[in-house]
Amino acid sequence: MTEAEIQAAIQRDLGRGETRIFRNHVGQGWTGELVKSDDGVVVLRNARPARFGLADGSHDLIGIRRLLITPEMVGGHIGAFLSVEVKSPTGRTSASQDRWTNMVRAFGGLAGAARSVDQARLIARLDP
Repeated sequence: MTEAEIQAAIQRDLGRGETRIFRNHVGQGWTGELVKSDDGVVVLRNARPARFGLADGSHDLIGIRRLLITPEMVGGHIGAFLSVEVKSPTGRTSASQDRWTNMVRAFGGLAGAARSVDQARLIARLDP
């Protein structure tokens, strides 16, 4: 499967039940006053970069996982931050993606890289 196919399968699987997951596009584009657009060429006045996505290194899929609180915490539920970086079978995470994973985990969130729906379910602490 390609990375895009793996990602779509993970979104279908983790978009229901105890989890909700959303695409997090990270990158940079340009904004400004449109001067003209012709044959795929766009001219902007006062052009400036516009970054989008949560942060450098933030994962492809971001969501929340419903977790049961232990009895000493009155048996309520909380939402745990969920972050999944999707990779092809041969893909590797970048240093910034590794830092993101470590930061999310340090704050008690669920994060990691997945090459399949089963791996994503393990990150979300769901049965594969």
